[in-house]
Amino acid sequence: MTASTSAPAGRTALARRRPLRAPAASRSNALPAGAWWLWALGLATAASRTTNPLLLGLLVGVAGYVVAARRTDAPWARSYGAFIRIGLFVVAVRLVFSVFLGSPIPGTHTVFTLPEVPLPDWAKGVRLGGRVTAEQLVFALYDGAKLATLLICIGAANSLANPARLLKSLPGALYEAGVAVVVAMTFAPNMVADVMRLRTARRLRGRPTGGIKAVLQIGLPVLEGALERSVAVAASMDARGYGRTAQVPPAIRRTTNVLTLGGLLGVCAGTYGLLAAQGAVYGVPLLIAGLVAALAGLRLGGARSVRTRYRPDRWGVRAWLVAGSGVVVAVAMIWAGGAYGEALHPGVVPLTAPVLPLWPAAAVLIGLLPAVVAPVPPPVGAPANAAPVDAAPVDAAPVGAPNSKEIQ
Repeated sequence: MTASTSAPAGRTALARRRPLRAPAASRSNALPAGAWWLWALGLATAASRTTNPLLLGLLVGVAGYVVAARRTDAPWARSYGAFIRIGLFVVAVRLVFSVFLGSPIPGTHTVFTLPEVPLPDWAKGVRLGGRVTAEQLVFALYDGAKLATLLICIGAANSLANPARLLKSLPGALYEAGVAVVVAMTFAPNMVADVMRLRTARRLRGRPTGGIKAVLQIGLPVLEGALERSVAVAASMDARGYGRTAQVPPAIRRTTNVLTLGGLLGVCAGTYGLLAAQGAVYGVPLLIAGLVAALAGLRLGGARSVRTRYRPDRWGVRAWLVAGSGVVVAVAMIWAGGAYGEALHPGVVPLTAPVLPLWPAAAVLIGLLPAVVAPVPPPVGAPANAAPVDAAPVDAAPVGAPNSKEIQ
């Protein structure tokens, strides 16, 4: 009697002690990769609507905090730092181009003057060198920071979303393309792993790991091993049903092609309208119509696939909250473009210090929601098979047991 009442009381006390804490991440409650991508694309859309460096820095901070709080120890989770370096490189290149190729931005504050190279008459409007003003440097900095923020937001999705789960979530019409994508996505990680393994082996044998000779000796085994692993993954996917198609009537195939192609064109036109300065009016209807047509085409194209999906990703409340937070940030920034136009695009002629608009900044902070509601991954460096204390056992089937849902 005492044992039967102590367990529920203990669970009740545990739930009372941490009512708002996100659960520990496991295979059963991991967020779908699409939720992370929708969140990141929402932040990227918000970044495309402003050149205010304060708002752009806030977007980078939000993405970085969520990545630091919810990324795992997987190989793809280490790509966020690379995207930050790429973003800084983009800013530097934009500034260099502005210095050496000039800028149409007029300015009165001369920073320095470079020797100007005379160009023929057919190159009017283009100059090399000349006067460099503070206004054109600030404009180039704002423009480069905008593109860098876009890249960093995409890098956040790459660090948080499992590419294997993303490929598994592809519609049935894209399964054949998924095989090629798997080969492409697994080639580079396998090559990096082989480089590290071979360099460690050479170091243990006392051989040099740097220089042209060492690179030539390592290069061929690395390329061969990475390609073999990628092809083996693709072959295993093909053995499990990828590429198997069913016979469908010609009318359905033609309808599928028209809907898919027209939908993708609508998505491209709508996305361009959202990213353009004055295209939000027609961008949203085109984007919605394109998405509906593309989804209908993919639905019809999925009839050709005869394979089932094992353990499909389920969109729970937490997944919808993560994806919805990014959508809210994007919608709020698009709306703020009309109400806070000058604050979102600070002027450079004359030079003025950018100000932080409160409501758009508060909307950007909604992007921090995944750091609260997403399941908490295990600490970096913890064993991969270490299960949390309060987590229920998952996948009790014995290793090597046949999978009846994998092939039909």
